[in-house]
Parts: sequence; C-alpha cells; structure tokens
Amino acid sequence: MLIVVHASWGGLEAYEFKDAAEEARFKALIVELRCLVCQNQSLLDSDAELADDLRRETYNLMKSGRDDAQIIQFLVDRYGDFVRYRPPLNAATALIWFGPLAVFLLGGFWVYRTVRRQQPAPSMSEDQEKRAARLLDEDAG
Repeated sequence: MLIVVHASWGGLEAYEFKDAAEEARFKALIVELRCLVCQNQSLLDSDAELADDLRRETYNLMKSGRDDAQIIQFLVDRYGDFVRYRPPLNAATALIWFGPLAVFLLGGFWVYRTVRRQQPAPSMSEDQEKRAARLLDEDAG
C-alpha cells in the first residue's frame, strides 16, 4: 500500500495542465527521457527521487515556454546523451549503437573457429589412399 501511495506522489496528478494537449506533450517528453539512476526506465516509469526532480524540471521548462527540442537540449547539455532514450548517432555514442553488434559478431566468429577446430580432418578416399601409398613406395624405392 505504501508503494502505491508513494508512486502517486511523483505521478502526473502533481502537475496542472491547461488542457489535454499540454498533458500529452508532457507525457511524450518524459517518455523520451531516461531516469539517470534506474535500470532502463523512462521518467514516466521511475519512482526515483532524481526522476521526480527531472519531471519537475521538465514541467517547469515547458511552462516557461520552451519547446520540446529546447527542453531536451537543456537536459542533454546538463546530463549528457544518456538522458535520452534514443541517443543520436555520433562519435560519443557509437559504442552504444554498434557495441552489441560488434560483440555478437566477435562471439559468432569465436564459435565458428572453435567448431572448425574440433571437426576431425577429412578422411581420404580410396583413390587418394592408393595414390598416397604409391608415392610412398616410389620414395622408399
């Protein structure tokens, strides 16, 4: 019961909106922003104190007349690209975008090499065995 009460403290009920469009804009913003202390939760989903602070800051920036891009840029300038759920592709975020793919490819290559090493050498056909025996006889004689 305490958790439910606590969750409602930081909920959208704490903010006043002039209309449904403004509330929808606020929700859209806080869904796009990541809680900095939670494991992969948006500001909408998080119950952390920092998430409450970031929701309040986003609300105040919105009320001060800033557009969505300005609000996001303000938060990125302050907290870095990690605050965005979908960080832009640039040199600083390349590892975030391509790191999992690189690990997957390296792992696949390692598995391929391991399997290839464990396969027995191909056996010679009868014809190849006869040629090899003849060559050995010629070298011996």
